[in-house]
Parts: sequence; C-alpha cells; structure tokens
Amino acid sequence: MNNRRSFIVGIKSTKLSRKERVFLKKYKPWGVILFTRNIESLKQTLKLTSSIREIFNDKKYPILIDQEGGRVNRLKNIISFDNLTSEFFGQKYIKNYKEFKFFYKLYIDKTSYLLKLIGVNINTVPVLDLRVKGASNIIGDRSFSIDPKIVSKIGNYCIKYFHENGIGTVIKHIPGHGLAKVDSHNFTPVVKQKMNFLSKNDFFPFKKKKTFFAMTGHIIFKKIDKENTVTHSKKLIKLIRDKIGFKNILISDDLSMKSLKETLKENTIRTFNAGCNLALHCNGNFNEMEIVGKNSPLINKFICKKTSQFYKILS
Repeated sequence: MNNRRSFIVGIKSTKLSRKERVFLKKYKPWGVILFTRNIESLKQTLKLTSSIREIFNDKKYPILIDQEGGRVNRLKNIISFDNLTSEFFGQKYIKNYKEFKFFYKLYIDKTSYLLKLIGVNINTVPVLDLRVKGASNIIGDRSFSIDPKIVSKIGNYCIKYFHENGIGTVIKHIPGHGLAKVDSHNFTPVVKQKMNFLSKNDFFPFKKKKTFFAMTGHIIFKKIDKENTVTHSKKLIKLIRDKIGFKNILISDDLSMKSLKETLKENTIRTFNAGCNLALHCNGNFNEMEIVGKNSPLINKFICKKTSQFYKILS
C-alpha cells in the first residue's frame, strides 16, 4: 500500500482503456470513484471494479461511489431511487420514528447489497449539510433537515448501518455547505455567518461522527478565512480537526469544480498544503488526471494506518 499516491480518480467509461491501465499502474491512486457513466449493468460494473483491483492486487482496494438516492443516483441505469431522498427520510424521522428506523435500515441494507454486487466499498454519504431556506438548491432535498440535531442523528444511523454492511462512509461537505447561496460546481460560495452561529448550526452535525472519511466543501467562511475555500484553508482544516474533532482521512471535494480559481496543478498542491489527506478528481479527463497524479504525494503513515483500520470493517 505504501507506494500509492494520495488521490482518488474517476475514469471515463464502462471499462478501463489501455491508457487508464497504464495510468493506474504508474500513479497508483489511493482509490477510484465511479459515476453513472461507468455503470451499465451489475455484471459489467463488477467486471470493471475487478479489473481495477487486479492492477493493485488488493481485494479491498478502495472503490467509491456517490450513491445518495433521490437525484444523486449513480445506479440509475440499474434501478431508480427517485423518491428515496434524504428529505424523505428526514420527514419520516419526525412523523414516525419507528417507521423511519425500519425503512432507513432496509434502504441502506439494500443499497449496500447492490454496492457489493458491483464491487464498491465506500459510499460518499451521509450529506450532513442543513436544508436552509434561500440557499442554493444544490443541497436541497439531499439534506435530511434544517434541524442540526436531526441531521446529526440520522447521520449516525447512516454511518452505523453502512458499516454493519461492510461499506465505508464519507461525511460531507465538512464543515457544512447548507448556507451556500451558489452552487460550488460553478461558483465560489461565500458564507458570512459568525463562528458562534456556525458552531451551533452548520458545524454541529459533523461532530462526533464515527466515520473513516470526510469530504470538504469548496466554500469560503468569511469570518474564519476570507480568502480560501475550506479545501485550501489551513485555518478551516485546523477547525475541522480541533473544534469539530474529525481525526480520520480528509478528502477534498472534486478539484475540477469551478469554485476553485487556480490552475489544477495549483489547486492540487494547495489541497495538500492546507491539510487534506486525499485529493479527489472526478471527470475522467486524462490530461487533468495526469496533473493531479503528478502533484499528489505518496500516502503517508497516517493514511496507511487509517486505511488499514477501514479495511477491518470490510466483509
């Protein structure tokens, strides 16, 4: 594992190209992330993930997916989860707690079963961002609630149920994307609220989470660091470590998002300088992948140790 590099990469299609094989052998990313473009059927996807794992000779090699349900459904070529949004489960939690627990566990058990069938062992959930009125719809029904306590509690269930099924989780978008007025895929959100407010609200659901991974938001919190998004902010990453208390592997959000204003090389270097452990690059653009690969350091002892701990939950 020691010779891998500290980044996660997406690939272009439903099977590895020759170029991608060479790339994976050369740069040895820590993990690979799948999207709808990679998934046509259960059989084809398992073939794809098996071919990736063969390169690394590691049956537990990290393969991630962004399978939230609702409109973020990377399995949509296989099955629809349209109505099963985080908002749906959040409302169920308030109306009928017993029913919520039954349905939510069933939903996660079945999702996990599908993920295992295709060879995925990390799901980038739960979304712990608050549902804020007047904010960008990029979060919207991907959030469980406006109430930080409810978001936190459902988040705990999400992590627990996935771990029981041998699937890792990634809490996102730490320390909170709910107040963003614009979509960070296209613009840089700037949040002006003070530390005291943020601590009780947006930051609250991320505290005390027993997950191996968290993903940063490309957001500027003006009162804490007026220049840098969380991904590039030493101050905010220190806050995530010390005040929120997240001590495991910190992954950047996708480095090809437009919220980050520098060149991809600069964005990659700054991600590590700020204190992120792994850089994420999703779009499968080969030239961009090479830039991220070249500028990502070898994984350190901390990442090795945490990855080994994560491997222990995999069945």
